[in-house]
Amino acid sequence: MMKKKSISASKASLVLFLCQMISALDVPLDLLQPPTITQQSPKDYIVDPRENIVIQCEAKGKPPPSFSWTRNGTHFDIDKDAQVTMKPNSGTLVINIMNGGKAEAYEGVYQCTARNERGAAISNNIVIRPSRSPLWTKEKLEPNHVREGDSLVLHCRPPVGLPPPIIFWMDNAFQRLPQSERVSQGLNGDLYFSNVQPEDTREDYICYARFNHTQTIQQKQPISVKVFSMDSLNDTIAANLSDTDIYAKPVTERQPILLTPTGSTSTKVELRGNVLLLECIAAGLPTPVIRWIKEGGELPVNRTFFENFKKTLKIIDVSEADSGNYKCIARNMLGSVHHVISVTVKAAPYWITAPRNLVLSPGEDGTLICRANGNPKPNISWFANGVPIAIAPEDPSRKVDGDTIIFSHVQERSSAVYQCNASNEYGYLLANAFVNVLAEPPRVLTPANKLYQVIADSPALLDCAYFGSPKPEIEWFKGVKGSILRGNEYVFHDNGTLEIPVAQKDSTGTYTCVARNELGKVQNEVRLEVKDPTMIIKQPEYKVIQRYGQVSFECIIRHDSTLLPTVIWLKDNDELPDDERFLVGKDNLTIMNVTDKDDGTYTCIVNTTLDSVSASAVLTVVARPNPPFDLELTGQLERSVELSWIPGDENNSPIRNFVIEYEDGLHEPGVWHYQTEVPGTQTTVQLKLSPYVNYSFRVIAVNEIGRSQPSEPSEQYLTKSANPDENPSNVQGIGSEPDNLVITWESLKGFQSNGPGLQYKVSWRQKDVDDEWTSVIVANVSKYIVSGTPTFVPYEIKVQALNDLGYAPEPSEVIGHSGEDLPMVAPGNVQVHVINSTLAKVHWDPVPLKTVRGHLQGYKVYYWKVQSLSRRSRRHVEKKILTFRGNKTFGMLPGLEPYSSYKLNVRVVNGKGEGPASPDKVFKTPEGVPSSPSFLKITNPTLDSLTLEWGSPTHPNGVLTSYILKFQPINNTHELGPLVEIRIPANESSLILKNLNYSTRYKFYFNAQTSVGSGSQITEEAVTIMDEAMASRQIDIATQGWFIGLMCAVALLILILLIVCFIRRNKGGKYPVKEKEDAHADPEIQPMKEDDGTFGEYSDAEDHKPLKKGSRTPSDRTVKKEDSDDSLVDYGEGVNGQFNEDGSFIGQYSGKKEKEPAEGNESSEAPSPVNAMNSFV
Repeated sequence: MMKKKSISASKASLVLFLCQMISALDVPLDLLQPPTITQQSPKDYIVDPRENIVIQCEAKGKPPPSFSWTRNGTHFDIDKDAQVTMKPNSGTLVINIMNGGKAEAYEGVYQCTARNERGAAISNNIVIRPSRSPLWTKEKLEPNHVREGDSLVLHCRPPVGLPPPIIFWMDNAFQRLPQSERVSQGLNGDLYFSNVQPEDTREDYICYARFNHTQTIQQKQPISVKVFSMDSLNDTIAANLSDTDIYAKPVTERQPILLTPTGSTSTKVELRGNVLLLECIAAGLPTPVIRWIKEGGELPVNRTFFENFKKTLKIIDVSEADSGNYKCIARNMLGSVHHVISVTVKAAPYWITAPRNLVLSPGEDGTLICRANGNPKPNISWFANGVPIAIAPEDPSRKVDGDTIIFSHVQERSSAVYQCNASNEYGYLLANAFVNVLAEPPRVLTPANKLYQVIADSPALLDCAYFGSPKPEIEWFKGVKGSILRGNEYVFHDNGTLEIPVAQKDSTGTYTCVARNELGKVQNEVRLEVKDPTMIIKQPEYKVIQRYGQVSFECIIRHDSTLLPTVIWLKDNDELPDDERFLVGKDNLTIMNVTDKDDGTYTCIVNTTLDSVSASAVLTVVARPNPPFDLELTGQLERSVELSWIPGDENNSPIRNFVIEYEDGLHEPGVWHYQTEVPGTQTTVQLKLSPYVNYSFRVIAVNEIGRSQPSEPSEQYLTKSANPDENPSNVQGIGSEPDNLVITWESLKGFQSNGPGLQYKVSWRQKDVDDEWTSVIVANVSKYIVSGTPTFVPYEIKVQALNDLGYAPEPSEVIGHSGEDLPMVAPGNVQVHVINSTLAKVHWDPVPLKTVRGHLQGYKVYYWKVQSLSRRSRRHVEKKILTFRGNKTFGMLPGLEPYSSYKLNVRVVNGKGEGPASPDKVFKTPEGVPSSPSFLKITNPTLDSLTLEWGSPTHPNGVLTSYILKFQPINNTHELGPLVEIRIPANESSLILKNLNYSTRYKFYFNAQTSVGSGSQITEEAVTIMDEAMASRQIDIATQGWFIGLMCAVALLILILLIVCFIRRNKGGKYPVKEKEDAHADPEIQPMKEDDGTFGEYSDAEDHKPLKKGSRTPSDRTVKKEDSDDSLVDYGEGVNGQFNEDGSFIGQYSGKKEKEPAEGNESSEAPSPVNAMNSFV
């Protein structure tokens, strides 16, 4: 939210306008004028009798007025009383009480008169009364003995003081007595009890009267109240009377009756503008509730308030419209009672039109008007210079017409001060107004060149306070030679003020006001400046922060550059706490280590000399809730209890739920267990309990932030013992040896025992055999072993809990088995079906279940490779195992090697282990396709031939029938030539290819075959050499020392040139045209640098271009295939082909496996030293 305040707001405009209007009526003090009373004491003036009495009377006039006083209607000669002095140049009286005077001697009605040659002004009648605070009269107070439920009134009856005292009730410890709907203080100071209760018994009900004027407190003697309850009263009666006597009746409920006011109706008179207080206090049991209505109308909105628990109706600023009948209704469940108060609002006189000073020039006309209203209607009387006008000296220029005096053709002798008195039985009004006859040319009272500053779009009020007689006419102009201002955009006030209702920036300038009458003309200039408004462009925002966090509020402003803003931060409309955690920045407020007390509304206020803006935001500090407290156990039963608690502070984050935990002080002291949880709106819960547990409970509150600390534990509650409610769980019977049965179970927890002496009755019998149950009672353990059992037979088992009070309910039976032994027989009829060269399926017959001697878990197949049929060589036997769960009779054997001999056997498995193996079964896998040849090497290149050597496949997977060789040439455009295929006998390991093209690259694809098919291929590339004679010459030159030195020198020179070019490129080389431009530089035509926009030199355009694809090698000096279509990487060892410093490729062509024929390289030359040297020519 944002609030904006401005000096140019309507309230400020009104204040300024009124001030200017008053100043326009003032006569400059350098001119003759009658007296005007400027300050006087209040009409009803209560003074402190211990201090000097000061009666104020100040006035102004020309010449300065003299002062005199009357007391009780007669002249008060202050010179004859040494205790009374008058202040110099003033009419204020000082009565010296502190040096022996008595305030009571100066009680009376005082009136001040201020007089000069132009007239006399008089003050109000000032009634002087010293304040009084008398002591309480001595009285003997009897104790009040009251029956419980009856009503009671304790009377205060304070002494009559001046002004009346403030009444309140306290005890001996000076603590205010608590009040409520049942007990409250009335407007007269009495203490009313609608019904008394035993807790009202006390001996120190004390009424105090505080006299504020003298700052004293008077105390009434303590009042004793003794309340008799019916139970105690009946006990007293029983001790003193026979059984046949009547006992006291119990407390009975009663319908309401009114304690004040009495009767059914009453009247009340109140004066207009005062506060109306109406009161109704009722007795009854239960305590009645009070309600107020106005008959035939509504209670006034915004002016009606209820006090003293609605027993008092308060209406502020009453008017005649508030007269009427007001009804109070007291009601309880047994009935109601009402009272009607007839209210009449009277009115002391109040002004409708008060007379105002009148300045006239000789020969002018004028009027003084004095109109007032009141109830009853006031009488209007006129005085001239303090004398009733009927007996005042006659003035032919005036005529009295009721509440108006009419002046015609006044002369200088018509100057006087007139008083109007409006009075009725409730008070009076007195007003002075002078008639001053002057002949004066105009004068402007506003200072010349006064500067006015306002905010745009707000009103501008330019002052032109003036005086003259006759009254001057005022005109306004803008600028030095501007025309007169007219139109709806301006408002011209009677006091000379020019108002611009909505000032704009173009309203800035100089304004001239001209005042003229028949005696002359005068003008004055003022200046107006219109400023931009102050704005908050980034307001603080609502924040939710966890306790001990950090939060910031922003307040970014925009303002007129000529105004200096000040920023103030408030918290809850008050100054920020004096705490170093609050950091006020230029445009933000930061709160460090936030605490709960930082919660509230933060307001940023920006003030300038002309306007003020503000924006507020709420900070909500959240935290984990405070722990609940006041845990109480009620309704204790054997198996349940009700737990209630009071929630702690939720710390601005609603409580979602409460977690209830319990401690068993008997079995697990100090260990808290989860019991239950309830919604956050619930503060009671019915808890189920177990016997023989010493319970304590605690409650944890949970909100969005987290869990509270646990509450303090509740009182302990020990439940009675009982039979166990349940038996052990997870009962099992599993033998650990072939001749035993191990019975196990999960023991009951401590609170499940339900009583002392927890034991277990363990029972068992063999299933499907007509045996009796065998039972044994064991201590609080969780295992029992039965020995001498047959191997793996089923047993019926049950475990029953018992304690000192008896047995738990009959437990359910479970089936267990005695111990297992190894299976006795192997699976039979094992068969193998070979599916393909790598997969076989095995079958077997299941073993009889009786021979398993345990829980059948499945079958295991052991298989291993005996030898490869192609090589007839044995190797280390590695057995593999496959397990097939359950009662399966077949399984698949994957991952076999082709053309091999295997053996397998099958074994049955139970919980004890494996049985004997079946006889080994032999099976063979058929042939498969071979793996790729182990290597392919190309050697001895000539002009038209290449020699190929290879190794046989590592895994022939059968009998090799042949090798297949495919090859094709690769030209300079990476295109592949025709593919040639050759079949080679299986016993060959090398081949010389003849009739090839010279200096040509070939790609080779090589694989082996069995009767099943071809295996995977291996690829390789090689190049035939050039013409032998040219090669010989090149070799001869290349071996000469001088040639090698020359090539090294050329390489070094090229390297140096490359380094120089690189450096010049980085610095930015100059073109010849640049040198010419430097010589004939045109300052208006200069290139601009791309980076910072400044003028600089031309530079090589390539310096600013990105590298083209493939135009640079990476920093690791490798060539990536995706960077260039001409990359040599494909023909190197992997992707790490490297170059020499001269750019020639190093490394040998090596075999590269590919599934498909790949593109060739651009160059078909072999990487020989000769070719490396040819790269320079």
